[in-house]
Amino acid sequence: MLNLFTPRTKLSLTRWSADWKTATVLYEQAANGFRGARNHEKAKIAYEKASQGQQMLSSPWDAAKHMESAAALAKELSNWREVADFYQKASELYMECGRPQPASDALAKGARALEDTMPEEAIQLYTDACTILEDDEKEQMTFDLYRAVTSVYIKLEKYTDAASSLLRLGLAADKCNATNSQSKAYLSAIIVYLYAHDFKQAEKCYNDCSQIDAFLKSDHNRCASKFLSAYTDGDVDEIKKIAQSSAVSHLDHAIIRLARKLPTGDVSALKTSTAEDDEDSLDENDLT
Repeated sequence: MLNLFTPRTKLSLTRWSADWKTATVLYEQAANGFRGARNHEKAKIAYEKASQGQQMLSSPWDAAKHMESAAALAKELSNWREVADFYQKASELYMECGRPQPASDALAKGARALEDTMPEEAIQLYTDACTILEDDEKEQMTFDLYRAVTSVYIKLEKYTDAASSLLRLGLAADKCNATNSQSKAYLSAIIVYLYAHDFKQAEKCYNDCSQIDAFLKSDHNRCASKFLSAYTDGDVDEIKKIAQSSAVSHLDHAIIRLARKLPTGDVSALKTSTAEDDEDSLDENDLT
């Protein structure tokens, strides 16, 4: 049986290529055999070695495919660190071929596998996957990735980061004129800030995003405006009613769940604070 740890390779320049080719074929055969026998550990090692062989033979595409196979087996074995490392390596190999889309896809596969066990690593992989696509001017392919990373941030209760991710989605949508996705992203970011009971940041986000014509004229803008007015009035019933509106119902599930839990804090205190601010403003303008 093939020894997985000692390939038949020699440093002789005349034999180097031939020996790697022979060894790589044997590793590929061994990987398929072990996988068929459900010996995931040995199959993983064989695919990793086969990937190394294809790299030595200057075939990064085949090397990347084998590395993805090794990553999938590492997932079956719950070896999460290897899952991250192998998918990252596969991505790098795809980039060597000048293939950014499969490079991004490899990172996204790794991110999805790691969401529950290594969420911070998943966030980084999703972010890197988006960057690869944006560098290739394929912003529209980032939408689902930004939604996925937003969901991970929400699970971690990192609401500011979740909102930032949604704003990046809005920017990506703007670059490819996807106005509906853009407006949904901005409304979603405002809802996240409201869920975090950060009214001032929600209001700032609304004002900033309203500078963009596509959002200003959208139903999502009107929904956001209603939310902010209801908060300012301290009207809990109205907030709950808006959360059930069609504009909210067509957002991503993670955002809908947050909206349906609004308000999360004491909005009556916000109403009192707003009233006091109005009184102060009147005092400043009272010249009598």
